[in-house]
Amino acid sequence: MNVDLSAAASFMTAHARVLDRRRFELLFGEADAGSVLAAVDGYRNPDGGYGWGLEPDLRAPESQPAGALHAFEVFEDIAPATTPHAARLCDWLASVSLPDGGLPFALPVKDASGCAPFWAQADPKVSTLQSTAFAVGGALRVAAHDPAVAAHPWLDRATRYCLTAIEAIGDRPHAIELSFAIRFLDAVSEIRQEAGALLDRLRRFIPDNGLLPVEGGAADEVIRPLDVAPTPRRPARRLYAPDVVDADLSRLAAGQQDDGGWLVDFASHSPAAALEWRGYRTVAAVSVLKQNSAL
Repeated sequence: MNVDLSAAASFMTAHARVLDRRRFELLFGEADAGSVLAAVDGYRNPDGGYGWGLEPDLRAPESQPAGALHAFEVFEDIAPATTPHAARLCDWLASVSLPDGGLPFALPVKDASGCAPFWAQADPKVSTLQSTAFAVGGALRVAAHDPAVAAHPWLDRATRYCLTAIEAIGDRPHAIELSFAIRFLDAVSEIRQEAGALLDRLRRFIPDNGLLPVEGGAADEVIRPLDVAPTPRRPARRLYAPDVVDADLSRLAAGQQDDGGWLVDFASHSPAAALEWRGYRTVAAVSVLKQNSAL
């Protein structure tokens, strides 16, 4: 597929935050785990969690479940290297989990400047499958190479919460919640036998074209097959016909812009977030294409 990696690298140099520049370099062996960890450490708080805009639309400094998701993405990137900060992040997640084992959508912030309303107005006393699944799914992918994360008691408790919540799904869930539930089940499939059956139950919510419209999102905003099942030969891939995945790979490769980067199709809530999401999305696009032998 026709992707200009030199142009993508130039875009990252000109526009992306240091963390995503380091993650981009890591994809091609031009950075090491230490440099990537040094970049993400700037978003870490003394409590062991992550904030400071690591989730670009949640710019407040306080540690958040969404920050945990993005930190786990970095800890997954550096495999097989590990960091003690991953298990410490699990400690923080355990400290903010609710009695049922779930995580709230978001925790309170003192200053909501630049924060998306759905983050700033979240109820911190109610567990949500979306936030719990995205944090646990990320942790499980890290646990595959980090024994300290795999053995952490928070992971088992939060996993049980997610399995129970997914079992209880009746009507079609919001597209974003559904996507993270599927990614969680994909990650947990090696250690929990029931994950396969639950994946099959969620199949009924996936249309033939694989596109999940995002209710309440930007015009034409959708969750696409490669957003949900980016990695070949994983359980989540069986939810999509091969020709649907091939078409999405072609779309992704064709999405590179004249400036070398990729766009997002959702609204950002600050000028900084709008640019940071493009760097983040460019790393993700190149990573997915590389994993699928499409570069």
